[in-house]
Amino acid sequence: MPIADDAAEARAQGWRTLAALHAKIEDRLEKALQKAHELSVSEYTVLDVLARQDGWHMRMQQLARAVVLSQSATTRLVTRLENRRLLHRYLCEDDRRGIYSEVTPAGRELLEQAQPTHDTVLKEVLAEAAQEPELAPLAAVLS
Repeated sequence: MPIADDAAEARAQGWRTLAALHAKIEDRLEKALQKAHELSVSEYTVLDVLARQDGWHMRMQQLARAVVLSQSATTRLVTRLENRRLLHRYLCEDDRRGIYSEVTPAGRELLEQAQPTHDTVLKEVLAEAAQEPELAPLAAVLS
């Protein structure tokens, strides 16, 4: 096998390993967050990203990039969170075309309750992954 093929196979194997670890983490987080807090991983991520802004606001397209969703999926997600009174949207004062989202007090409270669950599950999954030879290197980097 030529060197170029070895490099391509190494990249492909690295990608498969990353995808496997991501799927394992997301599956466990989804189950735990849904069961304990009635939040999906995506909902948790939106609340977390927005809560970390501390006075700085994000437009919907910025939020979509930060949570790695399409703009339409992000809009639907924000609408669901807004309907649950965990977020609210408002127009940008400087540019009426801009719409910002902000975590409400109820959203911050739910996020504070969910963070220990998120952190514990993430730690547990990474510890388990560290015991699997194919996932151990990535788990070590993330830990």
